[in-house]
Amino acid sequence: MQFIDEVKIYIKSGSGGNGAVSFRREKYIEHGGPDGGDGGRGGSIILTSNPHVNTLLNYRYNQHFKAEAGEGGKGSNMTGKSASDMILEVPVGTQICSESGNVIFDITKPHQDFTILRGGKGGLGNTHFKSSINQAPERKTNGIPGEEMWVWLKLKLISDAGLIGLPNAGKSTFLSRTTAATPKIADYPFTTLSPGLGIANVDDTEFVLADIPGLIEGAHEGKGLGDRFLKHIERCRILVHMVDIFSNDVANDYHVIRTELEAYSKTLAMKQEIVCLNKCDGIDEESIKEKIAELKKVTQNPIFIISAHTGNGVLDVLRAIRRVIDSLDDE
Repeated sequence: MQFIDEVKIYIKSGSGGNGAVSFRREKYIEHGGPDGGDGGRGGSIILTSNPHVNTLLNYRYNQHFKAEAGEGGKGSNMTGKSASDMILEVPVGTQICSESGNVIFDITKPHQDFTILRGGKGGLGNTHFKSSINQAPERKTNGIPGEEMWVWLKLKLISDAGLIGLPNAGKSTFLSRTTAATPKIADYPFTTLSPGLGIANVDDTEFVLADIPGLIEGAHEGKGLGDRFLKHIERCRILVHMVDIFSNDVANDYHVIRTELEAYSKTLAMKQEIVCLNKCDGIDEESIKEKIAELKKVTQNPIFIISAHTGNGVLDVLRAIRRVIDSLDDE
């Protein structure tokens, strides 16, 4: 399945049905009077979040959505049938933005509804215009036209913890080790081309873990995969920073990612972070100590020694993530 996180769509609510001009015509009833019914309401455009949907792929090739108009009123004071609302399902974490980029609404919870365009109200039939001086009005009103607009749907994945780091740091391996997710894993950069989500379980509790595609120096300026996925990190409550212990300069690797986060958003730079020296199953104790010393020069955050491949140290990281999440819940 393609991961689509930004689409532009055209939406239009339904117009209200017109009121009717009608007069009662029955045998033995002279001057029956007006009996034109009102028009029905047009359909509204409603966006609702579906927790089982995680991409905006449905709107990639079908970009025009128009709700039906309400039926016109009829004689015998019959109101026209109102049109059904058009329901558009989106993933949790979808922002609805105007063409200029302003956020109209932010959908952050499952099964959350937002009526972005209301259907037009139906017009009035001539029954409403009967008076003592006008017993046979031929006046009625038309339904209110529906509204229309172009909007951007922008998805920002919502997760408790986000895996960040340079390409090939082992983020996808960590995700596959700790969740049921099955991301693509290979020994070349940019294996992961879209964010992945999984549910991690630890000590009878669970939390959502996101694998953010590898960033490189200059990502916030569009280099590599660019800043397309940096926005997904904004939704994460805690960052899990993966560093490849086989790197020639682990401190620089760490610094590169931190610089990109700070350049993109000060909010990202302030998020709590756990640092993991990954792939430690293939290196001796002395070298590990040297790498830890290098990292401690550039970060005060906790440093965990792990191997996502073998699972060594992974449980300790999951428990640390859980503790941070619990502390944030208590705030």
